[in-house]
Amino acid sequence: MPKVPKVLILLDKSRTADRQFLRGIVRYSHLLSPWQVRTLAPFYRDPGGKLRVLSEAKSQQVDGIIANIDNAKMAKALILTGLPAIVIPIKERILGFPCIFDDADTAGKMAAEHMLSLGLRNFAFCGFENLCWSQARGEDFGKRIAKAGFQISFYNLPRLKIQRLWENEQIILVDWLKSLPKPIGLMACNDERGQYVLEACQVAGLRVPDEAAVIGVDNDELICDLTVPPLSSVALNHEKAGYQAAQLLDKMMVGKKVDSKSIISLEASHVETRQSTDVLAIEDHEIAEAVRFIHRHSNEAIQVSDVADSVTVSRRVLERRFREVLNRSVHDEIRRARVERASWMLVETDLHVSEIVLHLGYPSDKHIARQFRKEKGMTPLQYRRKFGRK
Repeated sequence: MPKVPKVLILLDKSRTADRQFLRGIVRYSHLLSPWQVRTLAPFYRDPGGKLRVLSEAKSQQVDGIIANIDNAKMAKALILTGLPAIVIPIKERILGFPCIFDDADTAGKMAAEHMLSLGLRNFAFCGFENLCWSQARGEDFGKRIAKAGFQISFYNLPRLKIQRLWENEQIILVDWLKSLPKPIGLMACNDERGQYVLEACQVAGLRVPDEAAVIGVDNDELICDLTVPPLSSVALNHEKAGYQAAQLLDKMMVGKKVDSKSIISLEASHVETRQSTDVLAIEDHEIAEAVRFIHRHSNEAIQVSDVADSVTVSRRVLERRFREVLNRSVHDEIRRARVERASWMLVETDLHVSEIVLHLGYPSDKHIARQFRKEKGMTPLQYRRKFGRK
């Protein structure tokens, strides 16, 4: 009887992102390669367990490891095991191990596109300078904002540890928020950071989203729905990345050669829009109302003439002013809004593409495929395979 691999998984089960990674790992294990999985005991049962369990992995006859590595001691312990491992780096990559990492030009770019679509002209990023994934998201956000011709303000993390305690840092964050030009479009490196930013906005007396539109990353529904107002967020394909990590580790555990520099891309699939970015920073009221009409009716096969009928200006004037204010046509905005609605349905539902076509009023599968290629560079089926949960 073949040996069942014993796999040590060191992920934070309290976080949605890590739980989604686990779902992907478990799905691979159940479908293709049964594993004996060992995870961390709750912190109240074993407060210092993470480093100890990792250090004892080899003696416990563990065959492979998937782990968040967040400090030098853990990195050293992992290297000393000599075991096949997939790493989710927190501060920096560990040479010699494949890793799960943000794909370049993804979460930050998608957050920037969302903020730009709101007509905002001032932008900021709040993250952690000492965490590699936060830096990557900030850089991607900044590049897309710069490409659009705007500048971005970056929050500087306090240098002293005592200042990083939330009750102390909040004062610093409040002062920074007050100093920013308004209205501001602010990206937080993840939803937890977004929650703190929204708390600081309340203390600063800033109206969200009118004066500060805030977006996070990870789409942690519990955190996003607990914030006031609910937090918009960029959703990432954590579950698919977990599945791919398990697949790669399986190859490593049976002795197949893999590139130690392999990166399993953590890509953005869509923006889950909530109240924290429900604003249009457009002084032209007719154009703002036209955009609202498009978004409200993105599940319908509306035409430019329908948008023109919804406002008090002629179609010709609407087209001209739309380009002046948003640098895109009315037709472009209709296509973009409808593709975003379809994208959400492809990722978050099990509806067949033909059902989505019918639900959104597209003439045919071919029509939605053309729209998707224009906006996303792929077909709806390719999009679902890339970002879907299954």
